[in-house]
Amino acid sequence: MKDKVTIKIPRELYETLQNMIEGTGFSSTTEFIVFVMRTLVSTGTITGEDRLTENEVQIIKERLKRLGYL
Repeated sequence: MKDKVTIKIPRELYETLQNMIEGTGFSSTTEFIVFVMRTLVSTGTITGEDRLTENEVQIIKERLKRLGYL
Protein backbone atom coordinates (compact mmCIF):
# COMPACT_ATOMS: atom_id res chain seq x y z
CA MET A 1 0.00 0.00 0.00
CA LYS A 2 1.24 3.49 -0.84
CA ASP A 3 1.97 6.04 1.85
CA LYS A 4 -0.82 8.56 2.37
CA VAL A 5 -1.15 11.94 4.03
CA THR A 6 -4.10 13.81 5.47
CA ILE A 7 -5.28 17.01 3.80
CA LYS A 8 -7.67 19.21 5.73
CA ILE A 9 -10.54 20.94 3.95
CA PRO A 10 -13.49 22.83 5.40
CA ARG A 11 -16.26 20.48 6.58
CA GLU A 12 -18.83 22.44 4.56
CA LEU A 13 -16.86 21.77 1.37
CA TYR A 14 -16.52 18.08 2.26
CA GLU A 15 -20.26 17.78 2.85
CA THR A 16 -21.04 19.59 -0.41
CA LEU A 17 -18.78 17.17 -2.27
CA GLN A 18 -20.49 14.23 -0.55
CA ASN A 19 -23.83 15.44 -1.89
CA MET A 20 -22.40 16.08 -5.36
CA ILE A 21 -21.05 12.55 -5.81
CA GLU A 22 -24.22 10.71 -4.78
CA GLY A 23 -25.16 8.35 -7.61
CA THR A 24 -22.02 9.08 -9.64
CA GLY A 25 -20.16 5.84 -9.04
CA PHE A 26 -17.51 7.32 -6.74
CA SER A 27 -17.36 5.17 -3.62
CA SER A 28 -16.27 8.02 -1.35
CA THR A 29 -15.59 11.71 -1.20
CA THR A 30 -11.88 10.94 -0.86
CA GLU A 31 -11.96 8.91 -4.07
CA PHE A 32 -13.58 11.86 -5.87
CA ILE A 33 -11.06 14.36 -4.49
CA VAL A 34 -8.15 12.12 -5.56
CA PHE A 35 -9.71 11.85 -9.04
CA VAL A 36 -10.02 15.63 -9.34
CA MET A 37 -6.47 16.23 -8.12
CA ARG A 38 -5.01 13.61 -10.45
CA THR A 39 -6.91 15.17 -13.35
CA LEU A 40 -5.54 18.58 -12.44
CA VAL A 41 -1.99 17.29 -12.04
CA SER A 42 -2.12 15.46 -15.38
CA THR A 43 -2.11 18.82 -17.16
CA GLY A 44 1.54 19.23 -16.18
CA THR A 45 2.23 22.63 -14.69
CA ILE A 46 0.46 25.81 -13.76
CA THR A 47 1.07 28.40 -16.45
CA GLY A 48 0.92 32.16 -16.18
CA GLU A 49 -2.58 32.19 -17.61
CA ASP A 50 -3.67 29.82 -14.81
CA ARG A 51 -2.66 32.28 -12.12
CA LEU A 52 -5.12 34.61 -10.45
CA THR A 53 -4.94 38.35 -10.99
CA GLU A 54 -4.54 40.62 -7.98
CA ASN A 55 -8.17 41.68 -8.41
CA GLU A 56 -9.33 38.04 -8.39
CA VAL A 57 -7.30 37.38 -5.23
CA GLN A 58 -8.95 40.37 -3.51
CA ILE A 59 -12.43 39.19 -4.51
CA ILE A 60 -11.73 35.71 -3.17
CA LYS A 61 -10.33 37.10 0.09
CA GLU A 62 -13.44 39.24 0.56
CA ARG A 63 -15.72 36.25 -0.07
CA LEU A 64 -13.77 34.10 2.39
CA LYS A 65 -13.92 36.90 4.96
CA ARG A 66 -17.72 37.16 4.57
CA LEU A 67 -18.00 33.38 4.98
CA GLY A 68 -15.96 33.55 8.19
CA TYR A 69 -12.84 31.75 6.97
CA LEU A 70 -10.58 34.82 7.31
